[in-house]
Amino acid sequence: MLGARMALACPRMPSPANLFALIVFSMTGFAIFTYARKQAKWRMAGISVALMVYPYFVEQTWLLYTIGLALCGALYVFRE
Repeated sequence: MLGARMALACPRMPSPANLFALIVFSMTGFAIFTYARKQAKWRMAGISVALMVYPYFVEQTWLLYTIGLALCGALYVFRE
């Protein structure tokens, strides 16, 4: 009973690979968002917002990198 309470009160720290992906993809998304906003490229801005936000909701490392690379690929395809 006490162990279950401690697990709820103390969340697990993310792995270094997850932290690295969070920083890299969020910074990339922010840089592209500022560029896309100045150029009025709203499709790129939307994809870059998704690139900044999604790492906070994904915990598995392989899924984090897969989604990040897919969104970066989408940015490349929709660069206009």
